[in-house]
Amino acid sequence: MGGSVSGRIFRVTTFGESHGPALGCVVDGCPAGIPLEKEDIARDLRRRRPGAGGAMSARIEEDEPEILSGLFEGKTLGTPIAVAVRNTGQRSADYGDLRDSYRPGHADWTWEAKYGFRDYRGGGRSSGRETAGRVAAGAVARAFLADRGIALRAWVSRAAGVEAPAPGGAGFDLDEAERNVLRIPGKAAAEESLRRLAELADRGDSAGGIVSCRVRGLPPGLGEPVFGKITARIGAAVLSIGACRGVEFGKGFAAADLPGSVHNDAPLYPPSVSPPVETEVFKTNHAGGSLGGISTGMDFLFRAAFKPAASIAAPQASVDKRGLPRDISIRGRHDLCILPRVVPVVEAMAALVIADLILLQRCARA
Repeated sequence: MGGSVSGRIFRVTTFGESHGPALGCVVDGCPAGIPLEKEDIARDLRRRRPGAGGAMSARIEEDEPEILSGLFEGKTLGTPIAVAVRNTGQRSADYGDLRDSYRPGHADWTWEAKYGFRDYRGGGRSSGRETAGRVAAGAVARAFLADRGIALRAWVSRAAGVEAPAPGGAGFDLDEAERNVLRIPGKAAAEESLRRLAELADRGDSAGGIVSCRVRGLPPGLGEPVFGKITARIGAAVLSIGACRGVEFGKGFAAADLPGSVHNDAPLYPPSVSPPVETEVFKTNHAGGSLGGISTGMDFLFRAAFKPAASIAAPQASVDKRGLPRDISIRGRHDLCILPRVVPVVEAMAALVIADLILLQRCARA
């Protein structure tokens, strides 16, 4: 499939550029009869949209979804669900002097190397605004999963070098993550991150960090053998987010320093036995909810690292199309830290993969 299409049964195509008329998605393969309202999609788009202040871009976009097909009387029809999100707050003139130059840290150089030319207005399809289509599609997948008792939640676990409280630790509060602008589950960590971000802003700089995600209610058995492992699929989906630089599951890279006797997750019940409600199936969950690339039924846990926002005001050295040196200072309205807006995107990508794996699992047994 093309570079803008994802999934095998629950298939998604996204479209649109940062400064074009609209962005959006087409979701094909979603079963009929799933409860879904326009507000379900709008809610996730509001969590992703710019203009929220703090560390985020001052670009104002309402990001109101237009449902073009696939829904009727609050339910999915089983036909393609098309969603459009209009661009209304773009200022293409801010990018005029970048027509013939390459912004450091952006995809300007590589897109021109691949296609021979590029949309220089905000990066076109390589812009973070492209994720609006992913989030709209993810809201459809989230409704499909909610109908099966599966819930996803992501949060910022590290920003500007400040570590947030970990799940189960002192001060961890997921409700707090939706009360502060950085989506950090701890008030003190959020305040310290904002202080450091303010210092970076004074220097015309930016920051990155880590987003964590937890999926609850995932049934055991999801994931296709060898190349279609649940970790491989979700890893690829999250890494397809433009600023993502790494994904780890469970203990992740820390597992490299553990002995097998510590890291191994021991089962407490055979797969043929249903344990009592809310009883753990494994003694530990160091692997993060999958073994052999197949879900265990435990909480599915992963973390994704994101680089600092590439659009910064501080002068940077680059070149133009003639190979002449250029000092570039990027104007316009940009995120100081993209992490809060990445949270719903990470949730969307995980939801899309899991929805597809659930439908694939229906084909695994007679």
